[in-house]
Amino acid sequence: VAVEDVVARALDYVDPEAKVELDVPPDLPEVHADAGLLERVIANVVQNALRYAPDGTPVRVAGSAHQQRVEVRVIDRGPGIDPAAAEAVFRPFQRMADASSDGAGVGLGLAIARGFTEAMGGSVAAEPTPGGGATVVITLQAAGS
Repeated sequence: VAVEDVVARALDYVDPEAKVELDVPPDLPEVHADAGLLERVIANVVQNALRYAPDGTPVRVAGSAHQQRVEVRVIDRGPGIDPAAAEAVFRPFQRMADASSDGAGVGLGLAIARGFTEAMGGSVAAEPTPGGGATVVITLQAAGS
């Protein structure tokens, strides 16, 4: 599937008022993935990033190719993820200590994203964003490899 197309459809699930910057080149290699599952993965990760990003701060979705792999990075400028907790955020029902008390989310979005991505032969990891924030990296095998 074409990553650019899937990202565009995934953003249909995101608040239209949300600030999301796209940097997904149209010539990015296609990936081995189920379009519906990948759409849900990207929507979940972007919605999570928007939840923690400071008001008015955009979330960036960037795609890049590295040998036989394609990465989709969802980058925010929120509080970031403690490296010691980088794996814990992918467990079901996990929420950061500073999660809003408005009842939004139950802590399944990243767990579902990881499960779906692994089912497609890929991986999902969290890392610090240089300068502050969190980056979630979705990695999938490029088609034709």
